[in-house]
Amino acid sequence: MNPSKVIRNRVCRLTDLPNIGKAVARDLVMIGISEPEQLSGRCPLEMYRDLCEATDTLQDPCVIDVFMSVTSFMAGNEALPWWHFTAERKRLLARSPGLQSARKVGE
Repeated sequence: MNPSKVIRNRVCRLTDLPNIGKAVARDLVMIGISEPEQLSGRCPLEMYRDLCEATDTLQDPCVIDVFMSVTSFMAGNEALPWWHFTAERKRLLARSPGLQSARKVGE
């Protein structure tokens, strides 16, 4: 959903979350997340690794930005566009040697 249209007290489904459409909702279900509450306290980098493993495909690192946006929202922060998190993701990847392949794709 477009972050500007999200109403926090009406979030019931994954697609009610900022930046989550049907495709990303399916990805979340694939990694065991079927309800928004299950995103609370989750690590976006671990979610990204789980998705890459589940699909046996190196996902676009912008997926991390989306995961960062929804975990931030579920932590009580403002609903922001996924690209707001791009710079932070790049800083994280620069410090995370375990995500070398994501860094290469995301540069």
